[in-house]
Amino acid sequence: MASAQPGLAPLAAPAEDPAQGMIEEKQGHLVEEEHPVAPDQFDPHFETSRNEIWAWYGYYVGNNGLTLFNFAPTAAQNLVYQQAEVKGGADNTILRFAGADRTINSIVLLCNGISFAIQIVIFLILGSYADFGTFRPNILIVLSLVAWGIGFGWLGVHRAEQWQTGLGLYIVGLIAYQLCLTYWTAAFPGLARNTAVLREKAREFEDGTISRDEYDHVDSMKRNELSNVSFYVQSVGEIVILALIVGVMFGVHVNRSTAANNWGLSVLIAFASGIWIIVALPWFFLEKRRPGQDPGMNIVLAGFWQLRRAMTQIWQLKQSLFYLIGYFLLGDSLNTTVTVIGTLQNEIVAYNTLQLTYLLLVGIAAQAVGIWSFWNIQKRWQLSTKTMFNAVAVGIILLDSWGMIGIWTQRFGFHHVWEVWLYQVFYGLFVCPWYSYSQTMISEVTPRGKEFLFFSLFSIIGKTSSFIGPLVSSAIIDDTGNNSSPFYFLFGLSVASFIFLLFFVDVKKSRTEQAAFLERERAAKEKLRGSEETLS
Repeated sequence: MASAQPGLAPLAAPAEDPAQGMIEEKQGHLVEEEHPVAPDQFDPHFETSRNEIWAWYGYYVGNNGLTLFNFAPTAAQNLVYQQAEVKGGADNTILRFAGADRTINSIVLLCNGISFAIQIVIFLILGSYADFGTFRPNILIVLSLVAWGIGFGWLGVHRAEQWQTGLGLYIVGLIAYQLCLTYWTAAFPGLARNTAVLREKAREFEDGTISRDEYDHVDSMKRNELSNVSFYVQSVGEIVILALIVGVMFGVHVNRSTAANNWGLSVLIAFASGIWIIVALPWFFLEKRRPGQDPGMNIVLAGFWQLRRAMTQIWQLKQSLFYLIGYFLLGDSLNTTVTVIGTLQNEIVAYNTLQLTYLLLVGIAAQAVGIWSFWNIQKRWQLSTKTMFNAVAVGIILLDSWGMIGIWTQRFGFHHVWEVWLYQVFYGLFVCPWYSYSQTMISEVTPRGKEFLFFSLFSIIGKTSSFIGPLVSSAIIDDTGNNSSPFYFLFGLSVASFIFLLFFVDVKKSRTEQAAFLERERAAKEKLRGSEETLS
């Protein structure tokens, strides 16, 4: 079943059993029979191979967040604390930053906001073009090179007086990490829909053996499989990397002095960046450059045209829009919750590099168990993506409620070392599956062939939420002087977003809306092309 556009069909079939006319002879007469058309058409040259899938998994093992998402923020915050001590003594937590005197936690949250605001602009530019042609893999390659450069750049930044440089690396590093993660993730719907399993189901659907709902269920489960297994493989690989890092930490004697601890943080960021390079390279060579959309016009104009239509037509993709809103709210809560707890955790363990590494080991081991359990429960009972997503949302609510209790008492609520260990286990088991299921939910409400654009738009929403949440939390901390006070805001936000997603997002309705969206775009392109031909 070859297609003129080999990677995926140029258009999705309608959501209910679509049909195309075929001429057949019956009782001596030629008659037109209706036959279903599979939503995905296949070219055997672009069929997803096992090695390609494992190369895709391997990239995620390297881009695990240890470098620019975990240890780099810790290293930057550590230098800020040391500079504050230099300026005002051991109890000082105030530094002048961005034109005002701010607390250290406020500075960190503000840097998060700055980083995410910059990402919005970059996603708008890249996302509008990434679904065209075969150059998409080059975007990830270039972004990866930038991320690796930032990772090794930390080797030159490990003294208190370099705190501003550290914050700069932190901001740019977060941008590179998030961009790499988004454009790596956007490839998985195409990988899933080009597998031999989906090709066979397409045949069965066109033969009338299975219904469209059955085809869509297999498609959804295959996307869930790739997303969840990649997360599980990444978790196991990250445990191995962290075990090696423990050895590196002992090798550089991080407990010998403050300077040694600072140097140890920089070394491990560079070390993890080196591993990322090694495990990422196979994906760059094995990824099949499946053709994207035909722009239908000059590619420079096509990017702006596609972005404009997506921004205006999304109002007719109601389920996509509803998920966009819920994703914004819940993502805002989770991103800010992790940042707030992270700052509290760093204070509790006093930035000890070895202890932070042990905590990550426990958290990631729990994460591996959590994602393995979620996926096997889903597979055994054939549960929908939305059901699993809702279960994760409940875990986020429980996490925020625990932090909120810490506003009123010092007995618990992220004030003690034992709570930090418990948090790592709970977060890994019940909250980390968010990073898999939220992405699969995006693929559920994304029109076929628009994955890079829609993942960019959803990433913008995610970054906007991460921009607003930290700024609101920073203002709350500055106003109250209590580092736990943002949990009031975060708990309410989590509950509101969960209720909204539970009652307003319908995946089956979304498929119908997506088919109509693609048909309208096809007609608009033909009309535009006809107008250009008339003028010429």
